[in-house]
Amino acid sequence: MPSTPPPRGVYVPAVLFFDENEDFDIPAIKSHVLRLAKGGVTGILVQGSNGEAQHLSREERKAAIALTRQTLDENGFKDTLVIAGTGAQSTRETKLFNEDAKEAGAAFALVLTPSTWAKNMTSDAIIRFHREVADASPIPTMVYNFPGVTAGLDLDSDIIFTLSAHPNIVGTKLSCGNIGKIQRLSSRLKSSEFAVFSGRSDAFIHGLNAGSAGLIAALVNLIPQQHVEIFQAWDEIRVSESMRVQAKLGHADWAISKIGGVGGIKAVIVKNFGYGQPYVRGPLSAVDPDSLEKHQNYGILAELIAREEEVQ
Repeated sequence: MPSTPPPRGVYVPAVLFFDENEDFDIPAIKSHVLRLAKGGVTGILVQGSNGEAQHLSREERKAAIALTRQTLDENGFKDTLVIAGTGAQSTRETKLFNEDAKEAGAAFALVLTPSTWAKNMTSDAIIRFHREVADASPIPTMVYNFPGVTAGLDLDSDIIFTLSAHPNIVGTKLSCGNIGKIQRLSSRLKSSEFAVFSGRSDAFIHGLNAGSAGLIAALVNLIPQQHVEIFQAWDEIRVSESMRVQAKLGHADWAISKIGGVGGIKAVIVKNFGYGQPYVRGPLSAVDPDSLEKHQNYGILAELIAREEEVQ
């Protein structure tokens, strides 16, 4: 029997907080998970690209998933899903990460395509990798397409459509931002059978218009409620309202990329929400929260964060 995909909605690839020794800052991690859940997200992706998965040991990966699931359960958010990023550079290790994810409480695994040997990753090799991983996985898997972190590997709609036929591959996150790809997939696949998620906030509504199941995007770390607001407004056909907020998200998505990506997101959270420290693991660069006011792109983020408190 085919596995069931995650439901439509807004998901967040949560950042992971460290202390000055680069060990887990557990109070900050829990505070962040709880703020996101209170913001109404459908689920939390642990160890997406923003969760610095490539910088974690196997034990740390499993611990981060378990801590997220535990925090949600202890605070009345048992229905908030946990998705685990499990991609590794070998099929064998990815299978192990999927087993760990299941044991730690994840409901789905988001699998990034290996890219160390990028020139050898032909269409056949990519399809074989994802099928073998899904065959062995104790939880349903999803295909993660993000050329920016896979040496330019960009899975086209034909590859993903082929993979969608596997009974244990139930969706995809498209951080490539290709609206045409979203539409080609969603027009052929029901979201109740294979969920296609946009991976960028600047393509959120455009993805919904093209048939996506929702969003899994970094900016949700900062303003979860406004993403949920857009999703609900779109579902209720409040087009002008949803497009007005979408325009701001497009500018904010660009702003956070210019401020510093993962390090920038952490710095903005530290400055505005009262928890965490801006440390990242190398080779990423930290951003000083005190420098944000001087950055030309910070204004739109400050505006949306102020508005976040007004959104119910």
